[in-house]
Amino acid sequence: MAAPTAYALIATDLDGTLLRGDDTLSDRSLAALARVAGAGARHLVVTGRPAPRVRPLFDQLGSRGLAVCGQGAQVYDVGADRLLWSVTLDRELAETALGKIEAEVGQVYAAVDQDGVEGLTLIEPGYLMPHPTLPAVRVDRRADLWCEPISKVLLRHPDLSDDELAATARSVVGSLATVTMSGPGTVELQPCGITKATGLALAAAHLGLGPQQTIAFGDMPNDIPMFDWAAHGVAMANAHPELKAVADEITLSNEDDGIAVVLERLFFEFMELDELHELGELGELQAASAKSGAVRQRPQGTRGTARPATTTPQRKDGTLPHIPRSAQ
Repeated sequence: MAAPTAYALIATDLDGTLLRGDDTLSDRSLAALARVAGAGARHLVVTGRPAPRVRPLFDQLGSRGLAVCGQGAQVYDVGADRLLWSVTLDRELAETALGKIEAEVGQVYAAVDQDGVEGLTLIEPGYLMPHPTLPAVRVDRRADLWCEPISKVLLRHPDLSDDELAATARSVVGSLATVTMSGPGTVELQPCGITKATGLALAAAHLGLGPQQTIAFGDMPNDIPMFDWAAHGVAMANAHPELKAVADEITLSNEDDGIAVVLERLFFEFMELDELHELGELGELQAASAKSGAVRQRPQGTRGTARPATTTPQRKDGTLPHIPRSAQ
């Protein structure tokens, strides 16, 4: 195993990963991230949420650095409150993709995230927000969704499961868009070729870091490209089976501070003596969990080779595939 300081970049998803189910951060997770910062490593949020929907969380994290938002379509400078880079989804292509999907499965309900640091989330009649705590504006008709440039489209079906809807969408959308599944009730269309790995690679390069220095945490299939790019991928216990299948390690759930468990192990030498005493009982619990298989690591070199269709090829040397030009 690499030395703790080999991971200079800690890339974490938010929903189902760093955040608990009530959209809060635990004290233990905050302490672990503070310890990482004290050791000289960088924490980078890599989320499907658009930039405007993450600003309140960064106040709690005390972060003023970079974040990857919108499934990799935005690199956001938190301190300056501006996008360093973004790519939009062509709205005509989005409409065409929706038509192809509905021709196969019947009516779906759609929402969009507008581009920009002040972009809104617009939802059409019938669409229910999977995260009721996130603000959204209901429009009168679908045509109103396309009034401004967008970063992605969110889809829900009244009967199909997320896996079924995503599989059908991939089969008919083709090169019109990239189809991702990022959480319960969250199937999305984003610019073709754009994944979390795209934004992660750009942000890491901006920080002077690369894949071999990166450990990534996630819970859904949209995190697979990020795991492919990073040196080490850690799936939460609550993760989707597709992500667990390609993870290097499986930790405890987001409700059980799974990220903190791993970071405490990797950055153990930077913990204060009083912290070690406080974590005495927690350490015993972690050991018992590991023994029972709740926390496990995949032997080196055995990461799964099969990749679901959500994956866009990313190169381990840190270079990127062609990034399509932003289209409005």
